[in-house]
Amino acid sequence: MRVLGIDPGIAIMGFGFIDKIGHRLVPVQYGSIETEAGTRTEERLRQIYDASCALLDKYRPDTIAVEKLFFNKNVTNAFSVGQARGVLMLAAAQRGLPIGEYTPMQVKQAVVGYGAAEKKQVQEMVKMILKLQAVPKPDDVADALAVAICHAHSVSLNDRLNGVKPI
Repeated sequence: MRVLGIDPGIAIMGFGFIDKIGHRLVPVQYGSIETEAGTRTEERLRQIYDASCALLDKYRPDTIAVEKLFFNKNVTNAFSVGQARGVLMLAAAQRGLPIGEYTPMQVKQAVVGYGAAEKKQVQEMVKMILKLQAVPKPDDVADALAVAICHAHSVSLNDRLNGVKPI
């Protein structure tokens, strides 16, 4: 099963493709889609959409996992992130891909085992779980891989609870 994890953002959208092979999680490709500040929002969204479509078509994930929005004070930023998240979800829906959504706390719980884990702890666990040489940069990329790991674990758990045999 190939999972695409997404850490949504309008300036930087982290992505990470991992393959779940038995009980192993193997990194396939990861990076970020970046748009330039000062560019019109609609142009930034088009760039994210086009890049998302290209990634989906090239790496052909079986499922997608996206971090749910969480914001305290910066509502303007939350709207922009929500729009970026929406164009990615549109690209996935157009390809008939199922989408899982996870809160930051759920991702931390799945990756570190503690829902209030620090960002550095999550990054180090991503590095260890995927046997990477270094923590992926920028932080959005490590976050996207953490979302993919969370989804891979959640799908496995749901399959076991529903009596589905692993491939």
